[in-house]
Amino acid sequence: MSEAAQTLDGWYCLHDFRTIDWSAWKTIPNEEREAAISEFLALVDQWETTESEKQGSHAVYTIVGQKADILFMILRPTLDELHEIETALNKTKLADYLLPAYSYVSVVELSNYLASGSEDPYQIPEVRRRLYPILPKTNYICFYPMDKRRQGNDNWYMLSMEQRRELMRAHGMTGRKYAGKVTQIITGSVGLDDFEWGVTLFSDDALQFKKLVYEMRFDEVSARFGEFGSFFVGTRLSVEKVPSFFHV
Repeated sequence: MSEAAQTLDGWYCLHDFRTIDWSAWKTIPNEEREAAISEFLALVDQWETTESEKQGSHAVYTIVGQKADILFMILRPTLDELHEIETALNKTKLADYLLPAYSYVSVVELSNYLASGSEDPYQIPEVRRRLYPILPKTNYICFYPMDKRRQGNDNWYMLSMEQRRELMRAHGMTGRKYAGKVTQIITGSVGLDDFEWGVTLFSDDALQFKKLVYEMRFDEVSARFGEFGSFFVGTRLSVEKVPSFFHV
């Protein structure tokens, strides 16, 4: 049996994608729409307070294309807190017009493929920053789930730890070329959702998503062993833009 990679686990993560029932939204009186928006903004204000206290983080983006209209990405210390936030959102008036499109449950993860040293990793500031991140406020976001292939000779889980470590090292070198251009957050979802990992990319230049993912396709770890789900791309919906976004 091959050695399993050990993981460092941080905050739990929910990607909550919704479509908006614009037809129904347009039928209600303007006063009701304004009240629904105000109620939603009050909820976001609670998220902002939590983020300022470094007890979690969040990001809200509008999705381009027909897969969804809006994404709520939430990070919290426990799965219970994610559930509470999802329930609180569902109880708002605005949620009457938000239809579930897709969701993904995972936990921020770092593997031991590139780890070294005997120090407690949870006490290393850089490791803690990556396990408990404050989400970037970039203009664009890209999310996709992925698996490692388990077919015939291309079975990631039959490779030795040494082989996997070397492949991941080369893969990581590609990612480093985009430092300062793209911020990547990897969340593990084995046993939590349909795929094994979720990848969330943040950038102020959406074209960098295409360049990064394309270049990584040539790494053996992706070319031989990568299986990808749907890609979701969106633009940031700041608090200031919420009223105009929902205006009809």
